Amino acid sequence: MTTMTENPATSARFREFKMPDVGEGLTEAEILKWFVQPGDTVTDGQVVCEVETAKAAVELPIPYDGVVHELRFGEGTTVDVGTAIITVDVAPGSGPVEEPPPAATEPALAAAEPAAKDTDDKPASRQPVLVGYGVAESSTKRRPRKGTSVPEQNQAAAAVQAELNGHGSAASSVPTAARPLAKPPVRKLAKDLGVDLATVVPTGPDGVITREDVHAAVAPAAPADIPAGTPEPGVAVAAAVPVAAGARETRVPVKGVRKVTAQAMVGSAFTAPHVTEFVTVDVTRTMRLVEELKGDKDMAGLRVNPLLLVAKALLVAIKRNPEVNASWDEANQEIVLKHYVNLGIAAATPRGLIVPNIKDAHDKTLPQLAESLGELVGTAREGKTTPAAMQGGTVTITNVGVFGVDTGTPILNPGESAILAVGAIKLQPWVHKGKVKPRHVTTLALSFDHRLVDGELGSKVLADIAAVLEQPKRLITWA
Repeated sequence: MTTMTENPATSARFREFKMPDVGEGLTEAEILKWFVQPGDTVTDGQVVCEVETAKAAVELPIPYDGVVHELRFGEGTTVDVGTAIITVDVAPGSGPVEEPPPAATEPALAAAEPAAKDTDDKPASRQPVLVGYGVAESSTKRRPRKGTSVPEQNQAAAAVQAELNGHGSAASSVPTAARPLAKPPVRKLAKDLGVDLATVVPTGPDGVITREDVHAAVAPAAPADIPAGTPEPGVAVAAAVPVAAGARETRVPVKGVRKVTAQAMVGSAFTAPHVTEFVTVDVTRTMRLVEELKGDKDMAGLRVNPLLLVAKALLVAIKRNPEVNASWDEANQEIVLKHYVNLGIAAATPRGLIVPNIKDAHDKTLPQLAESLGELVGTAREGKTTPAAMQGGTVTITNVGVFGVDTGTPILNPGESAILAVGAIKLQPWVHKGKVKPRHVTTLALSFDHRLVDGELGSKVLADIAAVLEQPKRLITWA
């Protein structure tokens, strides 16, 4: 939400642009890059900075015209949602510039709200951002950040309770002692993992339960192992950290996409009972079809590779075995069958491992699927994948073969029922029509949630994928 400073002499001239909630319920973001500097002229809708949340990198446009007066935080600083990050002079040339006062403390903002309501009954305007809208003003407690000069603010316990519990006022029919302090995203995480917040030991300020506390309650002292065969997230970030001459160790801050990936993988590994099955298959005919499709006029300009046909084979297998496309509702103790397929593709990017998905992939023709794959990969490489593109996935493919890896035991993307790992396709001696010949061979690995998928169903799905890749004509007869 855009606010104006409280000094009457400057309130009509300077406006503060606050860090919006660019995802869904996110509480903070890191400023990656400023595209403007003090003194620059900006126009409504102009992108002024790029920020990275726990889900993606997002560009933020300014919602009004003016001249940049001050950048409140430097690049690399993590800022809470709702904190002013840039001040803009919206009336340049109207007289001597008076330095706007520093951002008001939280109690002062809370005290100013009743007066604002008395003078103007109209709701405050919403500030459009790239994804969603800016969050309303609140009394969220700010945590101190490295590289910032903003001191930690004090606030009333009632205001803390109201914000953390997601209520619009401090009043609540539930006594404070009976309701553990936790922000809404943390409460959702606890619900997804089946954790009773009343049993969690809080380590946050003022007794607030953090994400780390919830994960610790699920699996105390459990290491966040990277699944074998999965592209290690954040490799490029780690490699970019300067190493002092003679240093024996280097510490890399865990934040952004890499931090949320680690948390999600720990939660998935210790919540969903994983089962992984393997099959080695002759994909020589699939490789021939790939070459034929590259010359097909209907596929001109599209991304055609083995992954495209693997994706189509998985979609065919799901059509034949729809029960595999489901999720587990822990709160209601229900299995939720999905009648659509949002196909996730695991992508190793400089910012970490992300899993954007192709919406309604089951309805797409082969050319449409190829187009969607090309757009997904291109957007991920540019670091422009939006949070919305990574939500709502149902099953995922991870292509470990691009790294020369034969196979692996992938960990499920949280909330999904299955993930298929595709190994390297290599020429190997293979018995074909009674003779040993060089054939293109690969190994597939399917991990699935054993609460949803039993051994028989998982085996049928994997066998169907292998059958399609061995005899691609089944794409016609089975589709």
